[in-house]
Amino acid sequence: MKRFGLLAVALLVGCGETMGPRPADRGPGTPSFIVAASGPITLDQTTGKLGETTTIWQDFRPTNPHLGDAIVVTFYWVGSTNIIARVYDHLSDAAQTPVGNTYELVDFVNAGGVSMATYVATNVQNFPEGTFPNGDQNLVVHADLAAPIQDGGITIAAFRGVSAVAPLAAHQTATGTGSSYPTVADAGELAADGGALVYAVTMSSSGRGAEMPPGFTSLGTQTSPSMWIEPDYGIQVGTGTVRPQWNWSFDSPGSWLASALILRPAATQLAFTVQPSTTMPLMTIQPAVTVTALDAAGDPATSFTGPVTIAIGHNGGLLMPGTLSGTRTVNAVNGVATFPDLRIDQLGNGYTLTVTSSGIAGAESRTFNIGVF
Repeated sequence: MKRFGLLAVALLVGCGETMGPRPADRGPGTPSFIVAASGPITLDQTTGKLGETTTIWQDFRPTNPHLGDAIVVTFYWVGSTNIIARVYDHLSDAAQTPVGNTYELVDFVNAGGVSMATYVATNVQNFPEGTFPNGDQNLVVHADLAAPIQDGGITIAAFRGVSAVAPLAAHQTATGTGSSYPTVADAGELAADGGALVYAVTMSSSGRGAEMPPGFTSLGTQTSPSMWIEPDYGIQVGTGTVRPQWNWSFDSPGSWLASALILRPAATQLAFTVQPSTTMPLMTIQPAVTVTALDAAGDPATSFTGPVTIAIGHNGGLLMPGTLSGTRTVNAVNGVATFPDLRIDQLGNGYTLTVTSSGIAGAESRTFNIGVF
């Protein structure tokens, strides 16, 4: 950490090879299960570099992510053991002001003398939003290393719309070998909800190019004499499976490694999925009223587990206002809140129910009656 203080000026100019645009002839395909760069989760900021030897760091330049983003970080290095001692963030000012977000290790994988490790931080906070051309308030993601390395680097990507609660779904790694084109690097099949973020990255010390999976968008190819890196992302359209696969080029036998993870989208709204139905006074409304949390694209947000409260919206009582009884606040399970014992005591027509939960939009039910009308 003291050494980084000596490199404060370097934050303005970078080091190693930064990520560049993809070649024009390697654009994404468009299969139906992935829509790149669209959906309830969107890419906010991304950058990266190679050429690190005693510590690995990168700032978002010149524009910081937004508060509440999820940051996915992959570190790369020459070596076969995990030498990352800790991952943390701070500002790029002279004091290296600590920011304090938590970066959780998701996967570490190595093959062919190179390694990579992916970390995730969600709902990031405590840094200024905006653009800082002078480089004094940029958010820096930093890894201290247990030992020096020959060559290393980093990709950082901030995404908006990722769930802050139980965001991580499936994740896995894979390795393999090849000697020609195409050598298929297969990260394996992962289950994903609609609207989920699919983050996938492949790496090789001996390959000379990897074509990204169809339907994905590149976060920027990085190359050095020691490694070739291809990080990509896509957004799942509907609930199903996704299988990131790259076509590698090898001139001679070599190894590839791959890692993929799924992050769930944040809930933005509630919706009645089983509406209240007409029943008699003080009788339990059947079937049970059910409410589902949805993301911005209208897909179920299965990571949502918050409390949902139900109440009478329009009170249709004929002689006097009706009163709702039963369990009126329940915690959602996999994004679904079920109210099994609701009752209203007064005859009436045109009743509605409303549901609310902190931080997301509520909903109102269809009209229904209490009594035979």
